[in-house]
Amino acid sequence: MNVLGIIASGAAALFITVVLAKGVRRATLRAGAAHAPGARPSRAGVVRRLGGTTVVLGVGAAAAAGTGLGAAGGSGRAVTGLLAGAAIMAALGLVHDVRPLGVPLRAVVQTAAATLAVCLAGLTPVAGVLAVTGIVAVTQAFALLDTSDGALAVVGTVTAAGLLVCAALDGRTGLALPPAVLLAGLVGFLLHNWHPARIRPGVGGSLFTGFVLASSGVLILAEAPPERAAWAALPVLATVALADTALVLVSRRRAARPLFQDCGDHTTHRLRRLRVTVPGAAVLLGLWAGAGALTGTLVYAEVLHPAFVLVPVAGSAAAVVALLRIPAYVAPPVTATRRRPPTGTVPAGAVPAGTSPRPGPKPVPAVSESPAPVPSTADPTRTTPGRPTVPPPPTGRPAVGVTADRG
Repeated sequence: MNVLGIIASGAAALFITVVLAKGVRRATLRAGAAHAPGARPSRAGVVRRLGGTTVVLGVGAAAAAGTGLGAAGGSGRAVTGLLAGAAIMAALGLVHDVRPLGVPLRAVVQTAAATLAVCLAGLTPVAGVLAVTGIVAVTQAFALLDTSDGALAVVGTVTAAGLLVCAALDGRTGLALPPAVLLAGLVGFLLHNWHPARIRPGVGGSLFTGFVLASSGVLILAEAPPERAAWAALPVLATVALADTALVLVSRRRAARPLFQDCGDHTTHRLRRLRVTVPGAAVLLGLWAGAGALTGTLVYAEVLHPAFVLVPVAGSAAAVVALLRIPAYVAPPVTATRRRPPTGTVPAGAVPAGTSPRPGPKPVPAVSESPAPVPSTADPTRTTPGRPTVPPPPTGRPAVGVTADRG
């Protein structure tokens, strides 16, 4: 029964997200056309504020309905806490889209949302502190992936699929509900977020997506049997997001730039400098995330030894080192300035103040010698150098001022 409820919840999330995304796209286009009549509408500001609400409403409504109908089973309390924290994160992101907030305030709200989800999950204090730290870090890492069309949606879809498989392996269909509805919602959102993107997730949708993924991973890890090696398998699912965050922090640290200010130095930006197309960058990130998700699920299913998780980790570290070699910061252009003469010097030909010019020989103007005109016997209709002439009218057409006879 829970399986059918999860499938129904996923279908509802897909349908709601697609319908809302289409409506937001039309409303955005009308608002842009009304704001700038006669010009190409600029959708950046409105789209970033409203694009993520489609995922939030579609996934949140479907997950809440599924939980209320018993699809979460015995994990209903934990799923409720997860959805409550995700709603707080979505509200924080929506406010930040409209009016940017400071880093300390955002960190406090994110910590409070993660604490709420962990407390309702019933974790021990030590595990709860570790879980809150991991949720905040992974959530922020996923939020930073919204740098290119389709990048966050593709990586989030692959990660949600891996979490869904891990939850299904243990028969915990209740914990499979959040990643299942998020997977369906991101697929519906990706239909309008693929390049060229009609809508974008913005900060609200990015924080919501990252929080649901991170909290789902923590809940699955907390209830996984010891033989599953979940401690090694589940963190690998967030390899792409964590690698992109490490790339950004190391790059900005080396360049002495602000750590919390966007400088166009993410993975997608560097791939674009290698002339990778926008869809190509999304596909590469999806393949990268797929390698980590596949390894993590196979380790969780006890098909591979836990040591195999070092393969995607080492590959991600090598990718970060290689991406650091790609220049991400453009030096400011050097403008040519006109040098002023040093103090006490006088330009050539100028007379210092308070002095009179010395008498001397006056300059003699140069006389240009030109050859004497030579009588020409050439055709007078041809142009003579220095003397423009008017050519005769074409044959069969009267010249200006001449009346043609009409027999």
